[in-house]
Order: sequence, then C-alpha cells, then structure tokens
Amino acid sequence: MRLFNAVLISILALVAAPAIAQQVPVLLFGIMELSGTGATPGTNFDNGVKLAVKEINAAGGILGRKINYVSVDTQTNPAVAKAMAQKAVDDGAYVVLGPVHSGSMIVSMGETRRAEITNFTGGEAAVITQQGNPYVFRTSFTQSISMPKLARYIGEQMKVKSVAVVFTNNDFGKGGRDEMVKALAARGIKVAVDISTDPGQVDFSSVALRAKQSDADALFAYLTEEEGARLLRELKKQGYSKPIVGETTIIGQKVIELAGAASEGVLGHVGLTPDAPQPTVKAFDEKFQREYKYRSDHNGMKGYSAVYMIKAVTEKIGKFDSKALAAALHGAHISAKDVPGVLLDVSIDQNGDLDRESFIVKVVGGKQQVIATVPPLGRK
Repeated sequence: MRLFNAVLISILALVAAPAIAQQVPVLLFGIMELSGTGATPGTNFDNGVKLAVKEINAAGGILGRKINYVSVDTQTNPAVAKAMAQKAVDDGAYVVLGPVHSGSMIVSMGETRRAEITNFTGGEAAVITQQGNPYVFRTSFTQSISMPKLARYIGEQMKVKSVAVVFTNNDFGKGGRDEMVKALAARGIKVAVDISTDPGQVDFSSVALRAKQSDADALFAYLTEEEGARLLRELKKQGYSKPIVGETTIIGQKVIELAGAASEGVLGHVGLTPDAPQPTVKAFDEKFQREYKYRSDHNGMKGYSAVYMIKAVTEKIGKFDSKALAAALHGAHISAKDVPGVLLDVSIDQNGDLDRESFIVKVVGGKQQVIATVPPLGRK
C-alpha cells in the first residue's frame, strides 16, 4: 500500500508539473535610470514596459504565463547598473530590459552576456552592438544608422553647407557626435565649430555664444533632455536665429515642456514619436496618457514595443529559453499588422540593431509635428 501511494504521488506530481510551471510568472528585469541625469528617459522607458506588461497579463500572459516585471534604479551610475545586472542574473531573469543610457549599458551588458540572457537597451551608442555580443538588442536606431539619415536631410532638404555641433561629453554624446561628423563630411558639409559640454551642465551661455559667433548655417545639438532644454533657452535668450536640428533627445516631450517657447521650430530625426500618423502609435499614445496622466516620448514607446517583441518571438519559439530567444531575434521581422504592440514594422539584423521607418519632426505649438517620413535603411 505504501509503495502504491508513493507511485501515485509521483504520477500526480508529473501530471501537475506542467500546470504549476504555467502558473509561475516569468521574470522580466528592468535596469532603469529612475533618478540622476537619466531619470527622464529611464522613467519613460520603465513606464512603457509596465504598460505593455499590464496589457499582456490582462490578455493571458505569454504562453499561458503571466509576467513579473521588476525594475531597479541605477541612479544613472554605471557601477550600480553593473551590480543590478548581476542581481538580474542571480534572480533568474528571462530577459533584462535596460539600461537606457549607453555608458551604463556598455558596463553592465557583460554580466548578461556571461549568463546568456537576452538584454534589450534604449542606448544608441554605436559601440554597444559593435562588440559582437549575441544577447544585446536595441529598441532604438544605432547612431551609425540614424546620423546618416539625418545628415542626408540636412544636406538635401535644408541645403546647409556648415554646421555648429554641440554634444554631451559622455559615451552617448561622443558616439553621436563622431557618427554625425563623419556623415556630414561624406556630404561635404563643414563643421564650423565643435563644442563639448558636460553631463548635467547648467550654464550654456558660452556654448550659445560660440555657436552664434561661428556663423554656421545651422546648429546640430546632441545632448540629454535637461541639458538640451537649457541650451535651447540660452540660444533663444541670445537671439540665435539659425535652424536648430538634432536627434530624438532635442525634441522629446520633456525638452518641449522645459524649454517652452525656446523649442518652437526645432527639427529632429526620431525613430519613434507619439505624433506619428500610424493608428498603432496613436492607440499607444492614448493608452499611455490614460495610464500615467502625461505624454510619453520615444523612450516610453521603446520600452512598450520591446516587451511585445519579446512576446512575439517567445511565442514563435514556443518556450522560455533566453538563449533560444536571442538566436531567434537575430534576423527576425515583426509586422505591426500581426503584433500591434511593436507599433511599427521592425526588422532586427545579426548585430542586434533594428531597422524601421523613422520621421523628421518639427516642434510647432508645443508639440512634435511630423513633416517627413524616412524609409527603412536600404529603401529610398
């Protein structure tokens, strides 16, 4: 009888195991800049992830399992980010999301690589995916893709012959500056003045003066949100009248709010914007505002779409295996028609870089107004 009971218990355990496994939530671990100089992009990214997780869980989760999303604050400190990446590994994360800042990602991604855990980042520095890490994937364009797109617009549409370059002196800023200078040179556009600024810099009076005195046809700004807003206010204060153009950070919603009237007329190339005309993007914009009572920028869209990319490819491979997930993400194409949560059709190459449509926007009346659509790389 005792032997029979033991066999019966074993059989019941085997039968129950799959059901129990389905009930255990799958861990997504967010390494986010929730304070410090990266708090604006980090908080937006984090909120985008949370919104997607809420929606997916309400619809039954992924392969029948709910998502447990845990996010921690790096304080915009690379050393803290590295420690949190190790914690994610120790806690058994299926996927790590973040950091958003390139400098922190460069330091922390070695931990997830050693553990063979898929790691998404909002960082744009080209070096992130140039190191051959098979577990790293972007939610944004690499600078080596976005800067040539923008340089083409500056030369062909704006008819600019010389540019004043202003950038933040960190991994993010230097990487973007280097790619832009190279892209401008390829089009015969002169860099009239090259101005480095410090992360967290408050006083931009000398920066604005140097840009103004350079007499360049336009100014290219590549700074974090708060610094970008300070630069715009100072340029307006000094009566700068030339076109101002930049990448996503110079026309983010936070910059528009902080700079106010000084942001009017600023142009930017964005991979994602809540003002894009696509129905999927408009639906996201409405849901985000309803959930958080403010408007997201591109970072919220990156976090949101990343979770849906994870869901789509996990369901394609039919199991929770982070190594297999990374392998399947390389070369993947996800259609927004099939998976609306990815927002726009997206393709991922063998380096972990993505390609999709992007936009040129102009700040008009305190909002981003899309004035041109830029096709994916390789399409004219």
